[in-house]
Amino acid sequence: MLFGRTPVLPTPEQALKGRPEPTFTVPDRHTVLGNPLLGPYPEHLEIADFALGCFWGAERKFWQTPGVWTTLVGYQGGYTQNPTYEEACSGLTGHTEAVRVVFDPSVIPYESLLKLFWESHNPTQGFRQGNDVGTQYRSAIHTHSPAQATAAAASRDAYQKVLTGSGYGTITTEILPAEGRPFYPAEAYHQQYLDKNPAGYCGIGGTGVSCPIGVARAEG
Repeated sequence: MLFGRTPVLPTPEQALKGRPEPTFTVPDRHTVLGNPLLGPYPEHLEIADFALGCFWGAERKFWQTPGVWTTLVGYQGGYTQNPTYEEACSGLTGHTEAVRVVFDPSVIPYESLLKLFWESHNPTQGFRQGNDVGTQYRSAIHTHSPAQATAAAASRDAYQKVLTGSGYGTITTEILPAEGRPFYPAEAYHQQYLDKNPAGYCGIGGTGVSCPIGVARAEG
């Protein structure tokens, strides 16, 4: 894929079949926040799913945000049941590298998470994010309610206006319901990877254009 071949999503028939159960276990608790990684979660919390490139750096962006209760990385939006990292990176599962964000909406609204999502990557690149090339790096939002879907679409349209004014192309982010698109947690060593490996690779970088309103450059 790095030497001329354009990444292409597999069809359901082409995708790896996977397996009914995962081949690994997920740690019980978040290494930074201390809360459980897997549900069920406290009733007052909500779930948001985002894909914005390599999930190592993407997860750190969210766990550093006040109001986020826990985060975990995984694979979403594809066809293969319980994929492994190697399978997802082969491009034959259809999944993207995703971050599940469990948050308290009384502390941080979903719209603020959308703002962080848009500003933390370049959503106009299709099947890539910077030097990371492949269908698993595509930008995506998987929504958990009609309200999330409406907010995600509105934020995309608002951000498109400021991106266009700054010379960027069309946003390629998928906005799809999480229902019917299971989130498969990734292997233990991927969870909070940059907490365990502070000098590890982070391919996350935004456009510098703030979202969702205005044309000022985002700092950082």
